[in-house]
Amino acid sequence: MNCCSPEKQKLIEEIGVHFEKVHNLAPLAARIYVIMILCPNDGHTFDEIISITGASKSSVSTQLNLLMQTNKVEYFTKTGDRRRYFRSSRTYLKNNLLDQLEQVKEDIRLIEKIHDFNAEFNKEKFEKTGGVALLYKEYLIAQKKNLETTIEQMSKITIE
Repeated sequence: MNCCSPEKQKLIEEIGVHFEKVHNLAPLAARIYVIMILCPNDGHTFDEIISITGASKSSVSTQLNLLMQTNKVEYFTKTGDRRRYFRSSRTYLKNNLLDQLEQVKEDIRLIEKIHDFNAEFNKEKFEKTGGVALLYKEYLIAQKKNLETTIEQMSKITIE
């Protein structure tokens, strides 16, 4: 990545490592995603991404396609220019929250199943520790509400 300032290179690397873990992305996909988030609205061409990352055409193509399939990156064209330009999805933050919301809903569903199972089949354990599951469920319900409120507020903001 020799196109960027040292500060930007450091930020791409730091956030890239985080995205590898959080979004379960390959290292190159994570770096491309960060580059797209940090790029201006006019985006980067495929060749620019290759130049920035130093990766092969096939690797960049594969990872860009993955990022587009997961709605993290989008492409657009400019009038009179046949090239495609790539940038982060205009709704990438909202998409992240929607993913988290689905995870929280699934966690609530599963904690209810665990709670019900232990109440019926592990009565002694349930009597001693059942309250912990209820506290966790309350936390998850509060998280769900917070996520829903934030997503609703984000939906009201239009990005030109």
